[in-house]
Amino acid sequence: MNQLPVHSPGPWNQTRVASSLGIQYPIIQGPLGGLSTQRLTATVSNFGGLGSFGAHGLSPSAIGEIIAEIRELTTRPFAVNLWVSMEDDSARASGREEFARSLAHLAAHIEDVGGTLPEYKPYAPIRFEDQARVLLDAKIPVFSFIVGIPPSEILDECRAQGIVTVGTATTPAEAIALEQAGVNVIVASGFEAGGHRGSFLLRAEDSLTGTISLIPQAVDAVSIPVVAAGGIADARGILAAFALGAEGVQIGTAFLASEDSGANPHHREALLNGKAHVTALTRGFTGRLARGIRNQLLDELNAPGVEILPYPLQRHLVRNLSIPAEKAARAELLPLWAGQSAGLSRETDTKELLETLVSELSSIAGPVLHWNSTRPSPQKLHASTRTGL
Repeated sequence: MNQLPVHSPGPWNQTRVASSLGIQYPIIQGPLGGLSTQRLTATVSNFGGLGSFGAHGLSPSAIGEIIAEIRELTTRPFAVNLWVSMEDDSARASGREEFARSLAHLAAHIEDVGGTLPEYKPYAPIRFEDQARVLLDAKIPVFSFIVGIPPSEILDECRAQGIVTVGTATTPAEAIALEQAGVNVIVASGFEAGGHRGSFLLRAEDSLTGTISLIPQAVDAVSIPVVAAGGIADARGILAAFALGAEGVQIGTAFLASEDSGANPHHREALLNGKAHVTALTRGFTGRLARGIRNQLLDELNAPGVEILPYPLQRHLVRNLSIPAEKAARAELLPLWAGQSAGLSRETDTKELLETLVSELSSIAGPVLHWNSTRPSPQKLHASTRTGL
């Protein structure tokens, strides 16, 4: 068991996460999947945090163009995020009949919002290795990933090129596996987080550990720095994460509410007007377990007997509804990603959000971090329990 990281009672931002990533503030903007934008990524990085771009659904050529565009907007470190596991095991075996049964649950809604019913098309996969090759060739500053661990040869090349690797764990066992693979930084993601669960050792449904439980267990299990994610939306959440032993935080939903994100106006409105207080987990939006705002679409897709295609086939199918539903302003029929702290979303300006977080943390963080730096290590606590001290 490893000793908890020792924080200086000085500035709260001086952590191993900040040092490893080459950033001023150990605040990582969540990758946001298909709702990332180059502008949001660059704005966070230019402020001194780590902007991230979720590129998992993009072709290698598109990823290369996006990296070039981000570099036109910032000279500071940024991350590109990929999914190691790009498809469910049954994706290639799923055929026309399965497609028809899943479409049946959405067809009436697609027609109601003026969309066109899609026709079945054979699955055309995108390879993780091809996407990763673009990141390596571009020598990006930070390579982050979820749903698995990249092959050792990819991690070896990252080390050789000085690319910092950031892996996602949803359980302490996954954190240990990431450290053993040689990953530099771990994002420990509690089930409060919006979007997809990044689980890879067990089923996502069997890996639903909350942030307040996950962070100290992950910190105790590994020696590399841990970033807390899931339900963190303001300075209080960041402070709590540091008190649990984290050396940085990853924030997604609060940045999703920003006008710089790729969220549509209906999505941002739901995050900011109080409609996001109730969230739920579903496989219905994409085929993999993810958290979003509970609405008509989520409830219908979670109903018994609804057939869900494997990932990413379900994701492609639902887009045939979400695109026309957005144009028709039918928010109840949209996948609205959000974490459980979505009700804390306040800012629509990215820089103002970051300024608020840094200002509030700078005024309140000292006493807690001083306590964290002087408390006994886990070894001493366990030894005192055994000896009755």
